[in-house]
Amino acid sequence: MALHCVVAVIRQIISISLYTLNTLFWFLPIVLCGVLKLLPIKPWQKLMSATAKAMASLWVACNSLNQKMVTPYKLSVTGLEQLRKRDWYLVIANHQSWVDILVMQRIFRGRIPFLNFFLKKELLYVPFLGLAWWALDFPFMKRTSKSQLKKNPKLRGKDIETTRKACEKFKEMPVSIVNFVEGTRYTEEKHARQNSPFEHLLKPKAGGIAFVLQAMGEQISKIVNVTIYYPNGVPTFMDLAAGRVKEVAVHVDVMPLDQQLIGDYSNDNAFRVEFQQSLNTLWQEKEATYKQMAEHNRS
Repeated sequence: MALHCVVAVIRQIISISLYTLNTLFWFLPIVLCGVLKLLPIKPWQKLMSATAKAMASLWVACNSLNQKMVTPYKLSVTGLEQLRKRDWYLVIANHQSWVDILVMQRIFRGRIPFLNFFLKKELLYVPFLGLAWWALDFPFMKRTSKSQLKKNPKLRGKDIETTRKACEKFKEMPVSIVNFVEGTRYTEEKHARQNSPFEHLLKPKAGGIAFVLQAMGEQISKIVNVTIYYPNGVPTFMDLAAGRVKEVAVHVDVMPLDQQLIGDYSNDNAFRVEFQQSLNTLWQEKEATYKQMAEHNRS
């Protein structure tokens, strides 16, 4: 037992050191591309964006190699056959751990465009990573709360305008936009507080995904619906770094974008209700998929 703990600590040190060195190695050239992109020449900006994303893909490749060599785990993935690198995708997924992001980056690298995540504006100030995310054109969002709207009704509609501006840069080259529809990581406490109707999922939040589709519906060709299941329990990043993650199962469902999902979510009440119903139906299907994955693992 003591030997097992020592090995886990050694793995953590090696793994985290490699993640850190890899991030620092790619940080400067990626940020440099972001700075050079400030030069207002469209072809030049497009070249710098493509270069930054190519380097970010190599960063993901090195992180994946770290996982394979230092903290190997069995990765079972189904449903990747329909993906192409030159399409625009909206990627939605259940969210349980920061490990979700590393897993998704690993399985989608080279299969679809580099994953871009919508981030809270405050994350721009995270050391190193904030600047790198800025250079990679990650959209930084500042959502208007209900209390702010109540105090200042003029702010209504600002969210979709912010989303539209953030997505403007994605129209010229293929992109994969990731949205964790539940809005936060799953925990038993959050599940109970929400009184979620789903056994293994939190309630889906429709606003974010509706705004993305309203802003970019013409560009997005498919929705990539990702269900992630951890057979040995939901891990933390430190669990992954220690080699305690033994298996990860992922199911990918590629769906055409239904044009009826594109509309004015903020101002059209009938559309908002219909959109929420469609998303709840999708989440019921995701719950069934999650249960099937769990049953398959037990059998």
